[in-house]
Amino acid sequence: QVQLVESGGGLVQPGGSLRFSCVASGRIFSINAMGWYRQAPGKQRELVATITSGGSSDYADSVKGRFTISRDNAKNTVYLQMNSLKPEDTAVYYCNVVLREHVLGPAHSYWGQGTQVTVSS
Repeated sequence: QVQLVESGGGLVQPGGSLRFSCVASGRIFSINAMGWYRQAPGKQRELVATITSGGSSDYADSVKGRFTISRDNAKNTVYLQMNSLKPEDTAVYYCNVVLREHVLGPAHSYWGQGTQVTVSS
């Protein structure tokens, strides 16, 4: 059984910062990609940022230069530092981890529970 536990989020004023973390635990052989997605009310879930096991990262155009994704492989943890937040960043943020539970097993995608971010004055 694999669990993802997110922390961080909350209410912040425009221009402010927040930091998320997401820890994967349970039966884990190896972790491939880790990432963050978000879903605003009435919209589809969208990619925010991803990072590979080698540390290569990719970002949605809307967050480039403001958000930074990082990971600590020893702790099975992915982080998202969000700066210069805007009202349009308001959404529920989900972490996503693609991992193998067994050496010969396929990779599966797991989701965190979601954390609300509200950017408002």
